[in-house]
Amino acid sequence: MAKKAGKKVLEAKKKVDQTKNYVLGKATELVKETSFAKFDETVDVSMNLGVDPRHADQNVRGAVVLPNGLGKKVRVVVFAKGEKIREAEEAGADYVGSDDLAQKIQGGWLEFESAIATPDMMGLVGRLGRILAPRGLMPNPKVGTVTQDIKQAVKEAKAGRVEFKVNKAGIIQAPVAKVSFTPKAIEENARAFIDAIVKAKPSAAKGTYLKSIYVSSTMGPSVKLDTTEFKV
Repeated sequence: MAKKAGKKVLEAKKKVDQTKNYVLGKATELVKETSFAKFDETVDVSMNLGVDPRHADQNVRGAVVLPNGLGKKVRVVVFAKGEKIREAEEAGADYVGSDDLAQKIQGGWLEFESAIATPDMMGLVGRLGRILAPRGLMPNPKVGTVTQDIKQAVKEAKAGRVEFKVNKAGIIQAPVAKVSFTPKAIEENARAFIDAIVKAKPSAAKGTYLKSIYVSSTMGPSVKLDTTEFKV
């Protein structure tokens, strides 16, 4: 089996010219062509940015709602009380609560992909930071998951909302689609994600902002993009 998989990897790599920078449309076609796994692979975008995250004024963080979703069900929990509970439930939240929800999470329950909270609940949610933050689940006002507009936040999370944050090496990586999507749908999602990073460029960033951008499937080879396609 290992030899067979190795052969598939080599065949996939041959289809991608590693010395070439591709326009996004062609890159998404290649991602589909070079996919060989038996499962529906995730398509990721990885970007190397010309920022120094050690400086607070060069952090890149935000969120974007992908036009074609992520191709998977997103389970959403909401920390709220009073009238906001009804609002969250009507919007389609999978679990809504306050102290009971916090206790459930403290007990090890983490069967959700997105957490949203109203501002008045952050005192309670803050105590869950050690559990939620490492998993990228901590509600944050900067990305719209701490808000009074619970209905909109839940709607966006369900629709395929992707949060992004530059790491210490200046890299941002996130899923943007599934290989089963059409090339056009993958392209639209990838472009929306990249455009959001471009718009989030810190004013303190100097020099080349988009150093490199790659698109790849879970098992397939990385395809390097032509960064000049995106206006910074």
